[in-house]
Parts: sequence; structure tokens; C-alpha cells
Amino acid sequence: LADREALEVKIERLLAHHGALRAGLGLPEITPAEVLAQLEAVAPKILPYVKPAWRVLGDAIKDGQRVLFEGAQATLLDVDHGTYPYVTSSNTVAGQAAAGAGVGPTAGGYVLGIVKAYTTRVGEGPFPTELNDETGRLLGERGHEFGTVTGRPRRCGWFDAVLVRQSVAVGGVQGVVLTKLDILDGFETLKVCVGYRLNGKTIDYLPAGLRDQAAIEPVYEEMEGWSESTRGARSWKDLPANAVKYVRRVEELIGAPAVLLSTSPDRDDIIMMLDPFQG
Repeated sequence: LADREALEVKIERLLAHHGALRAGLGLPEITPAEVLAQLEAVAPKILPYVKPAWRVLGDAIKDGQRVLFEGAQATLLDVDHGTYPYVTSSNTVAGQAAAGAGVGPTAGGYVLGIVKAYTTRVGEGPFPTELNDETGRLLGERGHEFGTVTGRPRRCGWFDAVLVRQSVAVGGVQGVVLTKLDILDGFETLKVCVGYRLNGKTIDYLPAGLRDQAAIEPVYEEMEGWSESTRGARSWKDLPANAVKYVRRVEELIGAPAVLLSTSPDRDDIIMMLDPFQG
């Protein structure tokens, strides 16, 4: 935006591609002058903030300031470590924060993973614990499970400790936020996937091959549920004993502690065991 001459060349190049696509779709033509005028209008608002991000962030980290990197999309949608080809086009693991922001892998910091108390997925791809029954429908209804962008209903299933443990490992996750615990209220029995059965053998990871992923069967551990409500709980003493047992067992299986526990959509309904900024 600061170099008008270079900007004009870039616009011409881009419209050579997108102009043809728009024409093929029967959309009105966009001229380079139109695009340039729009960009020139916003340029004064944006240019004051243009600085070397690596330096700004590096200086902030050296000064001991709090810097938060927020990742979007799940670990298993990572183009390298996810359920290929049902993935996004980039890296979504925590390590990408260093590469994308330019702070380097030694910048350190606490890696906080976010995971639901059950498992969901939007769109196609392997989902070993998916429930195509009344329980799955109930989880979706209670949890308001619809895709943020597409609005598609999310596929729902029991908590898959194998997938979460794998995600914790590839992401270097040190602690998790366990969300939507209240959605599990009222289930007489809960199941947690602790392994997969493949060709007569039990394995503890998601295989890379599509055929193997389609063939695996979940190995479940059953736990007693709770009838009391956890919604809005803000301390451990407010939780039913079986809910505490569930959380503790999840921690054991995934190899990471639950440092925050969410018990409703309200941002204040949180049980905090550890402040990630102090972790």
C-alpha cells in the first residue's frame, strides 16, 4: 500500500487471473482503477500500523510483556499432521505460531490446548467415536454444535482420548481448557475412547493411511455419569464427584492437566486451576 507503482502492477497481475474467473461466472468486470481507488481509501488507516512484526513481538517478549498467540482450526486439520486429505491448507499446530510470527521456536511460553469434554467434527474425514444415534443427536442439540462458518451440524461422539493425546504431543501442549462439561450432565453412563482396534491388534494412535483410519474401531472405557447439574460451576467443590472423576481420568489419558474448566457459554463460568500466563 505504501508503493503505488508496485501496487498497480500487482493489481494488473491479479485481475488477469480473477477477471477471467469473474467473466466465466457472469459477474461484472472490475477495473484496475476501481481496485486502486478502494485501496487508496483504506491505505492511510492501515499504513501507520505497518511495522516489522518479528521486531515488535520480539521486543515485547524480551520486555516481559504478555503476548498471546491464538490458533484457529483444530490440530488434526493441520496439513502435515492432520487427517489428510480432510485438512486445511496450512499448519495449525502450536509450532506454527513461531514460524508465522517470526519469534523463533525458542521464544518459549505456555502452550494451552482447547478441547471439548466430548468430540466433534465438521465435514468429512475419519471420526472413530462418532455417534449416529440418539446420544449423538442429544450432544449436538445440547452443545449447539453447528459450524461457525458453514452452519453445518457438527458430527458428535464420545471423548476420543487417543486423538487428544496425539494432538497434545504434536502441539507441545502443556495444559488444556476442557470445555462444555455441562453438556454431559444427566448421562447415566459415559464412554471414553482409550485405544483403537485394527486388524486384531490394539493401537494407541491414529494411523496415517485412509484405509486404516476407516477400519479402526474405538476401544471404550465406561464411566459412571452424574445426574446433578454442573452448569455455571466455578469451583471444584461445586462439581459432582463423578464429574471430578471424569476430568481426572481425561487428564491421565491425554497426558496433560486441565488447567481451566468451562461449565457454560458464560465466560465467567470457569474453574481455573492455573493462570496460563503464570504457567
